[in-house]
Amino acid sequence: MAKLLLAGCGKMGSAMLAGWLENPYQKSDIVVIEPNGEIAQNIASRFGVATVARPDDLNPNETAPDVIVFAVKPQVMDDVVPAYGQFAASGCVYLSIAAGKTIGYFQSILGQTAAIVRAMPNTPAAVGRGITVACANGPATEAQIALCDTLLGAVGEVAWSDDEGQLDAVTALSGGGPAYVFLLAECLAQAGMDAGLPADLAHRLARATVAGSGELLFQSSDQPATLRHNVTSPGGTTAEALKILMADDGWQPLITKAIAAATKRSKELAGD
Repeated sequence: MAKLLLAGCGKMGSAMLAGWLENPYQKSDIVVIEPNGEIAQNIASRFGVATVARPDDLNPNETAPDVIVFAVKPQVMDDVVPAYGQFAASGCVYLSIAAGKTIGYFQSILGQTAAIVRAMPNTPAAVGRGITVACANGPATEAQIALCDTLLGAVGEVAWSDDEGQLDAVTALSGGGPAYVFLLAECLAQAGMDAGLPADLAHRLARATVAGSGELLFQSSDQPATLRHNVTSPGGTTAEALKILMADDGWQPLITKAIAAATKRSKELAGD
């Protein structure tokens, strides 16, 4: 009697699965749908959960899942989602963590009365420090929303929005945000090497600085601007660097332009 069906168990799916096995589910509560036999064997070995190749291998009258999680790539959704319509009448909630696939998309396949939650997590979920923004459709009950909140909260923070349109900007900001932070670490290391540091030391300094600053920001109740002021002595070296980074053509307009471009692309993908 599986309570949770997980369709897809890649990096994000496996990160969330690891969190769910700590709370609130046990191994016997979860079935992973994975058509690749080798991958399925690795999942079963690593997590100790049952796997099947196709949802058709499950009896909907015996399985009756509480939640079905879609964790496959958006481009294969058309091939994956229809097979799960057999569970719609069981009263389950469908939770998607795929970018660019709207609630309307899932309703068009699963039915207008299907309970659907669309969520946008990010990759720090792999270390339990992700953040997810989610929204639910009308048929989703309070209990189903609470269940999805628990599942998403197993790998980090959760925020909810009543406006699905906001998920395009969420995708651009927090969904892609880790890549921007990693790029910062790359740029810091390269700048250190350009300033004369050995490559190994420059990379070590950049990694530790970005990671440590993120942890400080996480643990502190101060706003980022306050933390920035705390390490900026008037007339000092940091202040000199910030004159460049905070100039009219510095970071803010570049980041704003980047987020706008990613938001636009997210809307295009949803349209596709």
